[in-house]
Amino acid sequence: MSKLFSPFVLKGLTLRNRTVVAPMCQYRAQHGLANDWHFVHLGRFALGGFGLVIVEATGVVPEGRISYADLGLWDDAQIAPLARIVDFHHHNGAKIGIQLAHAGRKASTPVWWRGGFTETEAEKPAVGFTHWVPVAPSAIPHSDKPEFQTPLALDQAGIDATIKGFADAAIRADKAGFDVVELHAAHGYLINQFLSPIANKRTDQYGGSRENRMRFLLEVTDAVRAVWPASKPLFVRISATDGASEGGWTLEDSVALVAPLKARGVDMLHCSSGGFDGYSIKPGPAYQVPFAEAVRAAGMPSIAVGLLDDPHLAESVLDKGEADLIALARGALDDPNWAVHAHHILDGGGQTYDLWPVEARGRIRDMDRVLGRRQSDPAAPKP
Repeated sequence: MSKLFSPFVLKGLTLRNRTVVAPMCQYRAQHGLANDWHFVHLGRFALGGFGLVIVEATGVVPEGRISYADLGLWDDAQIAPLARIVDFHHHNGAKIGIQLAHAGRKASTPVWWRGGFTETEAEKPAVGFTHWVPVAPSAIPHSDKPEFQTPLALDQAGIDATIKGFADAAIRADKAGFDVVELHAAHGYLINQFLSPIANKRTDQYGGSRENRMRFLLEVTDAVRAVWPASKPLFVRISATDGASEGGWTLEDSVALVAPLKARGVDMLHCSSGGFDGYSIKPGPAYQVPFAEAVRAAGMPSIAVGLLDDPHLAESVLDKGEADLIALARGALDDPNWAVHAHHILDGGGQTYDLWPVEARGRIRDMDRVLGRRQSDPAAPKP
């Protein structure tokens, strides 16, 4: 059996394989509540054979949403719709996590596929439209583009309330039955804003030195780990580098983050990059794998992500010990059955059909036998 489709154990969590669906914002919620769109969007990945599915960036406080259409977990009423999604995943063999997030200065922006605040007055109540002034480490806008506002700099009371928001959301995530919580410290959102000198110009204990800029993430981690069950893994998604030639967060900084996060009970880092206007690294197949490799070498299990939809490439990353899990985002959108298809490519034979849902596997096997493809059953006679 391929390594990609071998089980993976972390604390009390056992994944049926090492494939992950990374969080992908859908901008389809009303008042932070999950609905049928989220149920179908996420459920298809469970049916498609993935080991772990991570729910999109979910606001821990209302003002922490990227847009008014983001999911939220700041209110008990938001638990039940998510629990329905969790139950479906568990029934179909997949584990499920949720990414807890605060967008910081990138909050209160338009739903991206609308192309701006195009909602009519009649539409606004139906979609749950709200607009607010965002908060951030420093009063510096993300960009000079019109959709980004100048944020208010958080004071100590605001920081404390935000940390509590993360902890309270983690409690609700546990009540909903999630297997994993992932803290969103990547892509230029609030925690990443504290980490990076591009966005953090503070002169208090949360700014200046690397240790000070790490403080907010470490305090969030402490608060979440204190309420998140010890048997359940805690992930952190990071931008391992801003992609800035100077003056930004670097891979060296990310490696330095490993020890304090591990000491606070973080179990895995999900290694992405970028998120600040004007800074990035050139994308290509496996372009972020070196980040996951560096973190793993520093002693932290890691998830590699970023154009890894070639099954042989994904397998080679695991074979070489560069990461522990392989995550897809756009690749999973393109093919929600990627995991079952990759299993056929890497392993072949009759046993690979077991990853298909029981309602489909016999029919898929019969189709493959008729077509003489995918090594449907080496012992079966050719049609």
